[in-house]
Amino acid sequence: MQNATELAKKLKEKRGFDLKMLIGLDGFVDEIIHPVDKRQDFANFTRIKTIAEFGERISKAAGLSTNIEMVTVQTKLGGNGPILSNALLEYGVRLTYAGALGQPDIHPVFRPMADKAEAVYSLCQPGHTDAAEFEDGKVMLGKHSGLGALTWHVFKEGLGGVKGIADMVGNCDLFGMENWTMMPQMSEIWQGLIDEVFPLLPVKTERPLAFFDLADPEKRTKSDIKRAMDLIGKFEKKFRTILGLNEKEVYEIAEVLGVAVGDGAADKLKETVMAVYGELGIYCLMVHPVRSACCAIGGEYFNVDGPFCAKPKLTTGAGDNLNAGFCLAQSLGLDPISSLTLGVSTSGFYVRNAKSPTFDEVIKFAEDWGKGKVSG
Repeated sequence: MQNATELAKKLKEKRGFDLKMLIGLDGFVDEIIHPVDKRQDFANFTRIKTIAEFGERISKAAGLSTNIEMVTVQTKLGGNGPILSNALLEYGVRLTYAGALGQPDIHPVFRPMADKAEAVYSLCQPGHTDAAEFEDGKVMLGKHSGLGALTWHVFKEGLGGVKGIADMVGNCDLFGMENWTMMPQMSEIWQGLIDEVFPLLPVKTERPLAFFDLADPEKRTKSDIKRAMDLIGKFEKKFRTILGLNEKEVYEIAEVLGVAVGDGAADKLKETVMAVYGELGIYCLMVHPVRSACCAIGGEYFNVDGPFCAKPKLTTGAGDNLNAGFCLAQSLGLDPISSLTLGVSTSGFYVRNAKSPTFDEVIKFAEDWGKGKVSG
């Protein structure tokens, strides 16, 4: 693939970069689980392979009952912010994290990330997710009760007041606040930043980047989602704002904004992305379907295919790794196609190796992909 070959060349020229980022707000302890289909003995079992099979097993129990065994295969850090940050740290970014990592002590799953970060501000207890993985996707079962404690007041006081926040944000190449859906007070925190912090931010010739990821807003009301979109649009005053969505989410946002494109459209995804992008009025809308990634920047649409993996080792966090690659590329000043290619290369490496790549590892992955050496 020519895009991958070109990306590898460009990344080699960027070695030794110095980028500073501030990321928040969520934090989850993720248990990756496999639902059991048949157990051969104490140590061996076959798992339920697809979401449809899982749903059928549950449906058959209606009016009766059933028991589905869940086997934990890994306990790891979770949440859009921590996974995004972990991937950026692997790339060598200087990163500060502020969010739900545990109190009074940081939960052990976040400790490796915290040790690599320049600074960490743990502001409340993390959530917990049981991530049931299947060959065709995942079902995330979340417990979020402690996350509501992270209010604008807690955020402001935890980061040294408005002046402290302004100093941090004003010195960053990229500022990101992730997982709006599961952080009940996120909109209020955004509003606080706009009202109290924006007036203190320095005027820069080139505005820094701000990255947002809603994280499946389906359960939130249309009025909540509309307000969030309005607030994200206001960040464009001080930042070049990027909103990252998956394919399902972009159609949901389109419906909320009243710009849904009919199923008969020749290229429904492209038309929807461009329509939503036009409504938001931001620097970039980036969307990642399962097999590709696309974005709208400067009024133009860009799309790349990804290195699809039929049997991934790990899928939970793949989207966050894609976001990390895209954000890094944009922070390095790469063009849209190279940014998308680094995004899908980062996630492509992650699902095959169950870990985020280093900068040298993603260069090698892109080189191999360009030579046709990356297996599906």
